[in-house]
Amino acid sequence: MVNSSDSGADQPMVKVKHKTWTQIKRNYQLYLFLLPIILVYLVFKYYPMYGVQIAFKDFSPSQGVWGSEWVGFKHFIDFFDSYNFWTIITNTLSLSFLSLLFGFPAPIIIAIMLNQMLGKRYKKFIQTVIYAPHFISTVVLVGMLSVFLSPNSGIVNHIIALFGGEPILFMADEGWFRPLYILSGIWQETGFSTIIYLAALAGVNPELHEAAIMDGASKWKRVWYVDIPGILPTIVILLILALGNIMSIGFEKAFLMQNDLNYAASNIIPTYVYELGIQKAQYSFSTAVGLFNSVINIILIVTVNRIARKLTETSLW
Repeated sequence: MVNSSDSGADQPMVKVKHKTWTQIKRNYQLYLFLLPIILVYLVFKYYPMYGVQIAFKDFSPSQGVWGSEWVGFKHFIDFFDSYNFWTIITNTLSLSFLSLLFGFPAPIIIAIMLNQMLGKRYKKFIQTVIYAPHFISTVVLVGMLSVFLSPNSGIVNHIIALFGGEPILFMADEGWFRPLYILSGIWQETGFSTIIYLAALAGVNPELHEAAIMDGASKWKRVWYVDIPGILPTIVILLILALGNIMSIGFEKAFLMQNDLNYAASNIIPTYVYELGIQKAQYSFSTAVGLFNSVINIILIVTVNRIARKLTETSLW
């Protein structure tokens, strides 16, 4: 005998499913547009996760992933107990946080300044100049740093010598690695990052500015009380994404700038994984280090997203 109350409770669920499939059939062309992206993610993002299990095995290429011996958390423990664990973590976090501290506000400030400019030609010229470095490849950027900062022929050391100073080995001094990495990153990416904030500023209701002018508000007050609150949701979303990737600092530039003399400051998790996995063929150990890095990023982005949702009511989900 069928319980009438149970069948009644199932009816709304059946209606929701029927409505969902009806909408999918009605808009199937839109879902077909999504199909290539879904396939790309399945092939290049999700399928490679199959290989993550070698972090828990003593992987041998001859035996394959399934045939390799299961060792559990052995490689993680070895990484935590390694002599350079805290050095690598400290280098990664300090480089990431300093890049975020000095690099994140820069495009916001520049976008607000550009938004206040009245001369269109001058504004376009400034935008073009600050956007251009984004299109310089990392290899070329590091090559430019090496040329400009050369102790013998670099223009920077020539200026230092002009004022009576001694040439500085910028690229070989571990104390200069972080400032050079951060400053070059700000120079290269700030201009392009302003595009998002300029788009957000364009969406601020101009009537708010008109009302503020009628009330006698200065430009600074209009920026503080109209522009910044207007782009605050955008700032929060980008800050969540930035904090969620705090451990995933760029590998290419750190690797290209790294040498034996600045190794103590430039040895971060991505370069460490490359050194162990590619150069020393310690596949399981390097996979364990990379997985640890990814797990920390996931924890950070979930935590920061939850905090942002409670404080600002703006979040990724």
